Amino acid sequence: MIRDLYEPEHLAFGSAFQAFLDQEVAPYHAEWEQNGIVDRELWRKAGERGFLAMYAEPEYGGQGLDDFRYNAILVETQARSFLSGPMLSLGSDVVIPYIWHYGSPEQKARWLPKLIRGEYISAIGMSEPETGSDLASITTTAEDCGDHYRVNGTKFWISNGHLSNLIVLVVKTDPAKRHRGISLIVLERSEQPYETVQILDKMGYLARDVAELKFDNVRVPKENLLGQAGEGFRYMMQQLPQERLIIAVGNVATAEAVLAYTLDWVKERTAFGQPIGSFQNTRFKLAELQTEVRIARVFVDNCIKLHLEKKLTTEEASMAKWWCSELLMKVNTTCLQFFGGRGYLIANPVAKAYRDTRVEPIYGGTNEIMKEIIGKSLGL
Repeated sequence: MIRDLYEPEHLAFGSAFQAFLDQEVAPYHAEWEQNGIVDRELWRKAGERGFLAMYAEPEYGGQGLDDFRYNAILVETQARSFLSGPMLSLGSDVVIPYIWHYGSPEQKARWLPKLIRGEYISAIGMSEPETGSDLASITTTAEDCGDHYRVNGTKFWISNGHLSNLIVLVVKTDPAKRHRGISLIVLERSEQPYETVQILDKMGYLARDVAELKFDNVRVPKENLLGQAGEGFRYMMQQLPQERLIIAVGNVATAEAVLAYTLDWVKERTAFGQPIGSFQNTRFKLAELQTEVRIARVFVDNCIKLHLEKKLTTEEASMAKWWCSELLMKVNTTCLQFFGGRGYLIANPVAKAYRDTRVEPIYGGTNEIMKEIIGKSLGL
C-alpha cells in the first residue's frame, strides 16, 4: 500500500527508532517480561536519542517537531517490532501534553526538561478501583488547605505507575460538583511521596509496569495545580482524542504486522502436500482480513491528517479506537488458528499479540463507552 502520510524525514526518524529498538530493547525484552518491569534506564537512553516529547520547544530540551506524524511513526515502529514492553508513548502522547498545553511557563521549565531527558518517567492517574471510564465518579480528593492541597485516594491500572517519578493526578477539588469539581495536580514522587501498593499481575503486556497507587494525606503545593481548578474534566476531554487516536495507530500497525507474519507462514507451511495458503478457507479468511485492515489503515491515516489540522473530533477518535481495537482482536484470533499447535507457543509473535492486545478494547475508555460517545453525536 502506498501511503502519502509520511515525508522522508518522518521515515528517517522511524528508521532511527527501529535501530534504537534493535539495540536497546530487543536484547532485553524477554528478561523484562520475566521481571514484570522495564529497566528505567531505557527512558534516559530514549531521551538522549531525542525520542521523548519531540514536539516540545528547544528551550525545554525538545526538538520543536510539533508534527504528530513523528509521534505516530514511533508507535507504528514499536508495534511492528512486537516489542510491547516500553511505554515511551504514554509519556510523549498522553501525559506530557497536559503539562505542555496547560502548564505555566514556570511549570514547563520545572518539569519538561527532566521528562524529555528521560530523568523522570511520567504517569497519569485517572482510573480508580471502582471507577474506570466514568471519570466524573472519581473519589480521590485534593482538599484546599490554604497554601497547599492535601491529597487522599487510590488509583488503579496506572501505567508506568511504579516507575513514575511524576504523575498528573486527576482529583476532586470540589466533590459536590462532580465533573465540574475535577482538577489536575502534578506530583513529584521525591517531593510529594506516594506509595506503590502493588504492581498488577496481568494477562498480557508482561513487561509493562501497571500499578495500584495510594495517596495518603500527601501535601501538594498550590503551584502544582495544572491550569485552573475545576477545569480538569474539560482538559481531559480535549486531550483524550489524541490518546484514543494513538491507541488506534498502534492497533492497526499491530494488525498489519500479525497479518504479514501469518502470510509468510501460510506460504511456507504445508499440509496434505501443499502450502496451507493454497486452501480456499485460508485464502478467503486472509482476503477478508487484508481488506478490513486496509480500510482501517486508510481511516486512521485520515484521522492523523485531521489531527494535524486540529480538526479531529471526539467522535472520530472514538470510532478509530473502537474499530481498530476490535479489528485487531479479530485478526489475532483468525491468524492464530493458521499456526495450529505452534500458535499456542508464546514464542510465536502472533500468540504474543493475541495475549498482549486483549486489553486494547478496554483501556483508553472501553469500547462500550466509545459507542456511547458516537451514539450521542448522532443525537441519540
